[in-house]
Amino acid sequence: MVMRGTKPEWQLKIARERIVILFDEAVKIVRIKPKLADRYVALARRIGMRYNVKIPKWLKRKVCKKCKAYLHPGVTAKFSTKAGVLRIECLACKRINRYPLGAG
Repeated sequence: MVMRGTKPEWQLKIARERIVILFDEAVKIVRIKPKLADRYVALARRIGMRYNVKIPKWLKRKVCKKCKAYLHPGVTAKFSTKAGVLRIECLACKRINRYPLGAG
């Protein structure tokens, strides 16, 4: 029985699959059209919000927290590591996102 206001599990599964597919398409197109890659990420985020599905952590780290641009090394972002911290600088808005490395 589905509670009122919740989506069936098959719809949530499809939503998760589509989010991964959109991120895969963003990887393919980012070198040619970075704005289209940003659009794919925006669509993936909207699917996640509509179906109340979390975007996996490994995909969420590929999106700028400020401008929501797709981050790809050498194209739209600079990646570096120092003292156990992954530092990602978005080249669109210049925000620096930091993530701990190692245990976790």
